[in-house]
Amino acid sequence: MNTLRETAEIARLYFEVEKTLKKCMRRDFARFGFTLPQGLVIGALLECGKLKLSELSQKVHLSNSTVSGIVDRLEKQKIVVRERGEKDRRVVFIKVTPEFKEICRDNYNRVVESFAELLDIGTPAELQLITEGLQVLLKILSSNQSAEVKGK
Repeated sequence: MNTLRETAEIARLYFEVEKTLKKCMRRDFARFGFTLPQGLVIGALLECGKLKLSELSQKVHLSNSTVSGIVDRLEKQKIVVRERGEKDRRVVFIKVTPEFKEICRDNYNRVVESFAELLDIGTPAELQLITEGLQVLLKILSSNQSAEVKGK
């Protein structure tokens, strides 16, 4: 069983890692004139092609209303467009404009490379340990959430 001290240390380390990662990502996206949430939205769209708003929200772990506002601003800047579904016109997809895709792909790759450089000092064994540790943490937290939902 975990001691309170161990649990507090896990939480502290998690928040410290998250803060550091966000700081680095904000810096990298700011170089290209984007906020962190805008960069995450653009990155998800570049990776997936086109997504419904709900899918995009899940992908970037932000609420539908937050992502809708981000998409509105990016649409005004001609970075993304909304596109009606071919089979069901009620379905709206969001995608990066072809013009912006060409400009952005190189910049997005530079952001990814910048993040990779942060981890370059880790050995393959250390990176594997980090990956496994994060997978275990996610499994434990997900199991805990599932148990809470069943208990309601």
